[in-house]
Amino acid sequence: MENSYPNPKEFWAGRRVCVTGGAGFLGSFVQAELRERGATEIFIPHIEDYDLTQASDIQRMLVEARPDVIIHLAALAGGIGANRARPVEFFYKNLMMGVPLMHAAWEQGVEKFVAIGTICAYPKFTPVPFREENLWDGYPEETNAPYGLAKKMLLVQAQAYREQYDFNAIYLLPVNLYGPRDNFNLETSHVIPALVRKMIKAQQSGDAEVVLWGDGSPTREFFYAGDAARGIVLAAERYNGSEPVNLGAGMEISIKDLAEMIARLTGFEGKVVWDTSKPNGQPRRGLDTSRAKEFFGFEAQMSFEEGLKRTIEWFRQNQDSIA
Repeated sequence: MENSYPNPKEFWAGRRVCVTGGAGFLGSFVQAELRERGATEIFIPHIEDYDLTQASDIQRMLVEARPDVIIHLAALAGGIGANRARPVEFFYKNLMMGVPLMHAAWEQGVEKFVAIGTICAYPKFTPVPFREENLWDGYPEETNAPYGLAKKMLLVQAQAYREQYDFNAIYLLPVNLYGPRDNFNLETSHVIPALVRKMIKAQQSGDAEVVLWGDGSPTREFFYAGDAARGIVLAAERYNGSEPVNLGAGMEISIKDLAEMIARLTGFEGKVVWDTSKPNGQPRRGLDTSRAKEFFGFEAQMSFEEGLKRTIEWFRQNQDSIA
Protein backbone atom coordinates (compact mmCIF):
# COMPACT_ATOMS: atom_id res chain seq x y z
CA MET A 1 0.00 0.00 0.00
CA GLU A 2 2.79 2.40 0.96
CA ASN A 3 4.31 2.09 -2.50
CA SER A 4 1.19 3.53 -4.13
CA TYR A 5 1.56 6.83 -2.28
CA PRO A 6 3.32 9.80 -3.92
CA ASN A 7 6.93 10.42 -3.05
CA PRO A 8 6.72 13.30 -0.57
CA LYS A 9 9.71 15.16 -2.01
CA GLU A 10 8.21 14.90 -5.49
CA PHE A 11 4.79 15.98 -4.21
CA TRP A 12 6.13 19.15 -2.57
CA ALA A 13 8.64 20.00 -5.32
CA GLY A 14 7.45 23.23 -6.91
CA ARG A 15 4.36 23.45 -4.70
CA ARG A 16 3.84 26.52 -2.53
CA VAL A 17 2.06 25.84 0.75
CA CYS A 18 0.40 28.42 3.00
CA VAL A 19 -0.08 27.33 6.63
CA THR A 20 -2.49 29.61 8.48
CA GLY A 21 -1.76 29.39 12.18
CA GLY A 22 1.69 28.17 11.21
CA ALA A 23 3.36 30.28 13.89
CA GLY A 24 1.31 28.61 16.62
CA PHE A 25 1.70 25.44 18.69
CA LEU A 26 0.55 22.83 16.15
CA GLY A 27 1.83 25.03 13.32
CA SER A 28 5.40 24.79 14.56
CA PHE A 29 5.23 21.00 14.25
CA VAL A 30 3.52 21.18 10.84
CA GLN A 31 6.27 23.50 9.56
CA ALA A 32 8.94 21.05 10.70
CA GLU A 33 7.10 18.09 9.14
CA LEU A 34 6.67 19.90 5.82
CA ARG A 35 10.38 20.74 5.66
CA GLU A 36 11.33 17.19 6.54
CA ARG A 37 9.15 15.89 3.72
CA GLY A 38 10.62 18.23 1.12
CA ALA A 39 8.50 21.39 1.12
CA THR A 40 10.65 24.48 0.56
CA GLU A 41 8.06 27.17 -0.30
CA ILE A 42 6.20 27.60 3.03
CA PHE A 43 4.29 30.82 3.68
CA ILE A 44 3.30 31.57 7.29
CA PRO A 45 0.87 34.49 7.70
CA HIS A 46 1.50 36.06 11.12
CA ILE A 47 -1.45 37.43 13.06
CA GLU A 48 0.27 40.81 13.37
CA ASP A 49 0.24 41.14 9.58
CA TYR A 50 -3.02 39.43 8.60
CA ASP A 51 -6.37 39.42 10.40
CA LEU A 52 -7.97 36.44 8.71
CA THR A 53 -11.44 37.48 9.89
CA GLN A 54 -11.14 40.38 7.40
CA ALA A 55 -11.82 39.59 3.74
CA SER A 56 -9.28 42.21 2.59
CA ASP A 57 -6.52 40.54 4.63
CA ILE A 58 -7.45 37.12 3.21
CA GLN A 59 -7.18 38.49 -0.34
CA ARG A 60 -3.85 40.18 0.40
CA MET A 61 -2.49 36.98 1.95
CA LEU A 62 -3.46 34.92 -1.11
CA VAL A 63 -1.84 37.45 -3.46
CA GLU A 64 1.38 37.40 -1.45
CA ALA A 65 1.47 33.66 -0.73
CA ARG A 66 0.30 32.41 -4.17
CA PRO A 67 -0.37 28.99 -2.61
CA ASP A 68 -0.96 25.71 -4.38
CA VAL A 69 -1.96 24.14 -1.05
CA ILE A 70 -3.52 25.79 2.00
CA ILE A 71 -3.38 24.07 5.40
CA HIS A 72 -5.85 26.00 7.55
CA LEU A 73 -4.78 25.56 11.18
CA ALA A 74 -5.62 29.08 12.39
CA ALA A 75 -8.29 29.03 15.10
CA LEU A 76 -9.35 30.71 18.28
CA ALA A 77 -9.27 27.79 20.72
CA GLY A 78 -9.19 27.23 24.46
CA GLY A 79 -10.44 25.20 27.38
CA ILE A 80 -13.89 25.05 28.97
CA GLY A 81 -13.42 28.30 30.91
CA ALA A 82 -12.46 30.33 27.85
CA ASN A 83 -15.30 28.85 25.78
CA ARG A 84 -17.85 29.64 28.49
CA ALA A 85 -16.61 33.20 28.94
CA ARG A 86 -16.41 34.15 25.24
CA PRO A 87 -18.78 32.01 23.13
CA VAL A 88 -19.33 34.84 20.62
CA GLU A 89 -15.65 35.14 19.71
CA PHE A 90 -15.26 31.36 19.53
CA PHE A 91 -18.16 31.17 17.09
CA TYR A 92 -17.66 34.31 14.99
CA LYS A 93 -13.88 34.36 14.64
CA ASN A 94 -13.58 30.70 13.72
CA LEU A 95 -16.42 30.90 11.21
CA MET A 96 -15.12 34.12 9.63
CA MET A 97 -11.55 32.85 9.40
CA GLY A 98 -12.55 29.63 7.68
CA VAL A 99 -15.55 30.13 5.40
CA PRO A 100 -14.33 33.25 3.50
CA LEU A 101 -10.83 31.76 3.24
CA MET A 102 -12.04 28.55 1.60
CA HIS A 103 -14.27 30.54 -0.77
CA ALA A 104 -11.40 32.84 -1.73
CA ALA A 105 -9.09 29.84 -2.19
CA TRP A 106 -11.57 28.33 -4.64
CA GLU A 107 -11.91 31.66 -6.47
CA GLN A 108 -8.11 31.96 -6.76
CA GLY A 109 -7.71 28.44 -8.14
CA VAL A 110 -5.85 26.96 -5.15
CA GLU A 111 -5.17 23.29 -5.89
CA LYS A 112 -5.96 21.86 -2.45
CA PHE A 113 -7.43 23.09 0.85
CA VAL A 114 -6.81 21.14 4.07
CA ALA A 115 -9.38 22.22 6.67
CA ILE A 116 -8.64 21.37 10.29
CA GLY A 117 -11.80 20.79 12.28
CA THR A 118 -12.21 19.91 15.94
CA ILE A 119 -13.38 16.99 17.97
CA CYS A 120 -15.72 19.47 19.72
CA ALA A 121 -17.92 19.17 16.61
CA TYR A 122 -19.08 15.70 17.72
CA PRO A 123 -22.41 15.30 19.54
CA LYS A 124 -22.29 15.39 23.35
CA PHE A 125 -23.30 11.74 23.71
CA THR A 126 -21.46 10.21 20.76
CA PRO A 127 -20.82 6.47 21.27
CA VAL A 128 -17.17 5.80 22.08
CA PRO A 129 -15.03 5.37 20.05
CA PHE A 130 -16.21 8.33 17.95
CA ARG A 131 -16.75 7.33 14.33
CA GLU A 132 -17.00 9.87 11.56
CA GLU A 133 -20.46 8.62 10.55
CA ASN A 134 -21.79 9.75 13.98
CA LEU A 135 -20.80 13.38 13.42
CA TRP A 136 -24.36 14.58 12.77
CA ASP A 137 -26.20 12.44 15.34
CA GLY A 138 -26.81 15.22 17.90
CA TYR A 139 -25.84 18.61 19.33
CA PRO A 140 -22.29 19.19 20.65
CA GLU A 141 -21.49 19.53 24.36
CA GLU A 142 -22.90 22.93 25.35
CA THR A 143 -19.77 24.63 26.70
CA ASN A 144 -17.90 24.31 23.39
CA ALA A 145 -20.78 24.08 20.89
CA PRO A 146 -20.26 27.58 19.37
CA TYR A 147 -16.62 26.71 18.62
CA GLY A 148 -17.39 23.16 17.48
CA LEU A 149 -20.20 24.20 15.15
CA ALA A 150 -18.22 27.07 13.61
CA LYS A 151 -15.43 24.64 12.71
CA LYS A 152 -17.97 22.01 11.54
CA MET A 153 -19.25 24.41 8.88
CA LEU A 154 -15.93 23.94 7.08
CA LEU A 155 -16.93 20.31 6.50
CA VAL A 156 -20.27 21.37 5.02
CA GLN A 157 -18.46 23.93 2.87
CA ALA A 158 -15.74 21.52 1.73
CA GLN A 159 -18.30 18.93 0.63
CA ALA A 160 -20.48 21.52 -1.13
CA TYR A 161 -17.56 23.07 -3.03
CA ARG A 162 -16.30 19.63 -4.02
CA GLU A 163 -19.75 18.65 -5.30
CA GLN A 164 -20.50 21.85 -7.23
CA TYR A 165 -17.03 23.04 -8.27
CA ASP A 166 -14.88 19.89 -7.95
CA PHE A 167 -12.74 21.84 -5.45
CA ASN A 168 -10.27 19.59 -3.63
CA ALA A 169 -10.99 20.47 0.02
CA ILE A 170 -10.51 17.85 2.75
CA TYR A 171 -11.56 17.94 6.40
CA LEU A 172 -9.61 16.47 9.32
CA LEU A 173 -10.72 16.10 12.96
CA PRO A 174 -7.74 16.04 15.35
CA VAL A 175 -8.46 15.12 18.96
CA ASN A 176 -7.05 17.01 22.00
CA LEU A 177 -3.45 17.98 21.25
CA TYR A 178 -0.54 18.30 23.67
CA GLY A 179 3.23 18.58 23.57
CA PRO A 180 6.18 20.96 23.94
CA ARG A 181 5.40 24.62 23.09
CA ASP A 182 1.73 24.18 24.09
CA ASN A 183 -0.26 27.07 25.61
CA PHE A 184 0.38 27.04 29.38
CA ASN A 185 -1.68 30.15 30.18
CA LEU A 186 -4.16 28.99 32.83
CA GLU A 187 -6.89 31.32 31.51
CA THR A 188 -6.97 29.71 28.07
CA SER A 189 -5.05 26.43 28.20
CA HIS A 190 -6.36 22.92 27.74
CA VAL A 191 -6.18 20.28 30.44
CA ILE A 192 -2.66 18.81 30.04
CA PRO A 193 -0.70 22.09 30.06
CA ALA A 194 -2.94 23.38 32.88
CA LEU A 195 -2.24 20.28 35.01
CA VAL A 196 1.49 20.36 34.26
CA ARG A 197 1.75 24.03 35.21
CA LYS A 198 -0.38 23.73 38.36
CA MET A 199 1.52 20.71 39.67
CA ILE A 200 5.00 22.01 38.95
CA LYS A 201 4.19 25.41 40.47
CA ALA A 202 2.59 23.74 43.53
CA GLN A 203 5.63 21.52 43.94
CA GLN A 204 7.99 24.50 43.68
CA SER A 205 6.05 26.59 46.21
CA GLY A 206 5.37 23.73 48.62
CA ASP A 207 1.58 23.86 48.25
CA ALA A 208 -0.27 20.97 49.88
CA GLU A 209 -2.93 20.69 47.19
CA VAL A 210 -4.04 21.61 43.68
CA VAL A 211 -7.66 22.28 42.79
CA LEU A 212 -9.00 20.91 39.50
CA TRP A 213 -12.31 21.43 37.71
CA GLY A 214 -15.11 18.84 37.76
CA ASP A 215 -14.99 15.42 39.37
CA GLY A 216 -12.29 13.72 37.25
CA SER A 217 -14.70 11.24 35.67
CA PRO A 218 -14.69 12.42 32.01
CA THR A 219 -12.40 10.61 29.62
CA ARG A 220 -10.27 12.15 26.91
CA GLU A 221 -7.96 11.05 24.15
CA PHE A 222 -4.71 12.96 23.86
CA PHE A 223 -2.67 13.29 20.69
CA TYR A 224 0.97 14.35 20.52
CA ALA A 225 1.32 17.44 18.31
CA GLY A 226 4.20 15.92 16.35
CA ASP A 227 2.00 12.94 15.43
CA ALA A 228 -0.85 15.32 14.51
CA ALA A 229 1.45 17.28 12.20
CA ARG A 230 2.54 14.09 10.45
CA GLY A 231 -1.11 13.06 9.98
CA ILE A 232 -2.04 16.46 8.54
CA VAL A 233 0.87 16.50 6.09
CA LEU A 234 0.24 12.90 5.01
CA ALA A 235 -3.40 13.81 4.32
CA ALA A 236 -2.28 16.85 2.31
CA GLU A 237 -0.12 14.56 0.17
CA ARG A 238 -2.33 11.49 -0.08
CA TYR A 239 -6.01 12.13 0.67
CA ASN A 240 -8.41 13.65 -1.85
CA GLY A 241 -11.86 12.63 -0.61
CA SER A 242 -15.03 14.23 0.72
CA GLU A 243 -15.36 12.20 3.93
CA PRO A 244 -14.20 13.72 7.24
CA VAL A 245 -11.30 11.87 8.87
CA ASN A 246 -10.47 11.56 12.58
CA LEU A 247 -6.85 12.06 13.62
CA GLY A 248 -5.87 10.65 16.99
CA ALA A 249 -3.90 8.14 18.99
CA GLY A 250 -6.75 5.69 19.57
CA MET A 251 -6.51 5.82 23.39
CA GLU A 252 -8.79 6.98 26.23
CA ILE A 253 -7.93 8.06 29.79
CA SER A 254 -10.00 9.59 32.60
CA ILE A 255 -9.08 13.08 33.80
CA LYS A 256 -8.58 11.59 37.27
CA ASP A 257 -6.06 9.05 35.97
CA LEU A 258 -4.41 11.76 33.89
CA ALA A 259 -3.99 13.97 36.98
CA GLU A 260 -2.42 11.08 38.89
CA MET A 261 -0.07 10.35 36.00
CA ILE A 262 1.08 13.98 35.72
CA ALA A 263 1.52 14.17 39.51
CA ARG A 264 3.79 11.12 39.32
CA LEU A 265 5.80 12.44 36.36
CA THR A 266 6.24 15.93 37.85
CA GLY A 267 6.95 14.67 41.36
CA PHE A 268 3.99 16.51 42.92
CA GLU A 269 3.13 14.68 46.16
CA GLY A 270 0.29 16.89 47.44
CA LYS A 271 -3.44 16.30 47.31
CA VAL A 272 -5.66 16.70 44.25
CA VAL A 273 -8.96 18.41 45.16
CA TRP A 274 -11.86 18.26 42.70
CA ASP A 275 -14.09 21.36 42.47
CA THR A 276 -17.39 19.75 41.50
CA SER A 277 -19.10 23.14 41.17
CA LYS A 278 -17.19 23.47 37.89
CA PRO A 279 -18.30 21.66 34.69
CA ASN A 280 -16.85 18.39 33.48
CA GLY A 281 -17.30 19.08 29.77
CA GLN A 282 -18.03 16.21 27.39
CA PRO A 283 -18.48 12.93 29.33
CA ARG A 284 -16.28 10.73 27.15
CA ARG A 285 -14.00 11.30 24.22
CA GLY A 286 -12.06 8.71 22.28
CA LEU A 287 -11.70 8.19 18.54
CA ASP A 288 -11.95 5.45 16.01
CA THR A 289 -8.83 6.21 13.96
CA SER A 290 -9.15 3.41 11.40
CA ARG A 291 -10.21 5.71 8.56
CA ALA A 292 -6.92 7.69 8.69
CA LYS A 293 -4.94 4.46 8.41
CA GLU A 294 -7.10 3.17 5.58
CA PHE A 295 -7.30 6.43 3.58
CA PHE A 296 -3.73 7.71 3.89
CA GLY A 297 -1.66 5.31 5.97
CA PHE A 298 -1.49 7.30 9.20
CA GLU A 299 -0.95 5.81 12.66
CA ALA A 300 0.20 7.64 15.81
CA GLN A 301 3.68 6.70 17.05
CA MET A 302 4.38 8.64 20.27
CA SER A 303 3.63 6.79 23.52
CA PHE A 304 1.52 8.85 25.93
CA GLU A 305 3.98 8.69 28.81
CA GLU A 306 6.93 9.71 26.63
CA GLY A 307 4.91 12.58 25.15
CA LEU A 308 4.00 13.79 28.65
CA LYS A 309 7.64 13.61 29.76
CA ARG A 310 8.69 15.78 26.80
CA THR A 311 5.91 18.28 27.56
CA ILE A 312 6.83 18.49 31.26
CA GLU A 313 10.53 18.88 30.46
CA TRP A 314 9.80 21.68 27.99
CA PHE A 315 7.72 23.55 30.57
CA ARG A 316 10.43 23.19 33.25
CA GLN A 317 13.01 24.66 30.87
CA ASN A 318 10.80 27.52 29.66
CA GLN A 319 8.54 28.38 32.61
CA ASP A 320 10.32 31.63 33.43
CA SER A 321 9.37 33.08 30.04
CA ILE A 322 5.71 31.99 30.21
CA ALA A 323 3.12 34.46 31.47
